[in-house]
Amino acid sequence: MSQVVIALLFAAGILAVIGIVGLILFLFNKKAFFTALSFFVKDAGKAEDGDMKLDLVKEPEKKVQKSRSYSKGEVCTLVSKSDDRLRTIDNLGIEKITDAYYELVFLNRKKEQIVIACSETAYESIPFDKEGSLLYRRNTLVRFKYLEKKDEIIINN
Repeated sequence: MSQVVIALLFAAGILAVIGIVGLILFLFNKKAFFTALSFFVKDAGKAEDGDMKLDLVKEPEKKVQKSRSYSKGEVCTLVSKSDDRLRTIDNLGIEKITDAYYELVFLNRKKEQIVIACSETAYESIPFDKEGSLLYRRNTLVRFKYLEKKDEIIINN
């Protein structure tokens, strides 16, 4: 055999060994695979030196209590409020609010969202950014208790 054929077979053997080692690394240790790959591959991205790359932020998970008849308590902070009301006005100019639905979104210490339905009075009286003890049953507010200047304030549904 000529030396050119021997050199091509040798190069093909080296590429096959690199491919098999890369496949094994990828299947069993992806971090080592990407570290080795970064040695061989150069980043040809369009970003300039002054540009910053943003890391993705993990979106908080929504926590839903499923079919439990007992109340569950957690330490939470109110992060948002939302309501859905139907306002009707009759021909005499009298306004009525019907089908009112009030919802509070709490964030617990594990950064999970808890969505709770509540009454209008609880909706208006629970303040934002106050950490307190939330007691709820089947995603309905039972009680929210927090401290305000050494006074314990309890808001029932």
